[in-house]
Amino acid sequence: MKTIFFVIGKTTDQRTASLTDEYITRISHYMPFEMLAIPELRNAKNLSQEQQKEQEAELLKKVLQSGDYIVLLDEHGRERRSVEFAQWMQKCMAASPRRLVFVVGGPYGFAQQIHKLAQEEISLSQMTFSHQMIRLLFVEQVYRAMTILNGEPYHHE
Repeated sequence: MKTIFFVIGKTTDQRTASLTDEYITRISHYMPFEMLAIPELRNAKNLSQEQQKEQEAELLKKVLQSGDYIVLLDEHGRERRSVEFAQWMQKCMAASPRRLVFVVGGPYGFAQQIHKLAQEEISLSQMTFSHQMIRLLFVEQVYRAMTILNGEPYHHE
């Protein structure tokens, strides 16, 4: 199983990008994992929120594949503690979909058509974070999950 993390746009803060890349490298020791950026919309300021979500949805649909297990990172999704997330990841890996796909939407979230494609939605917090920070927080949690599943001392309870 391959795990893919789709994000909209590139990270502009090089310090955050560097830390994100560090965790992606660490995750790769446990499983195939990559973060792929979908180009930001051009002239997005001239679009309504709904138009922007619909156009981002069209870009996302081009990279999603049949058989993907799609998980949206969404503020209204289910929250899990780190240990619970690790157990959930283990179940997903055991079910062995061809690709486990996590998606962070644009600044206004996801169009309804993307919500309908997703099998699950998860939330990292009830707080709002920048899209730059969510990337880092999410890959750190995936790394933490892998260390929990392997009985390594990174996570403390």
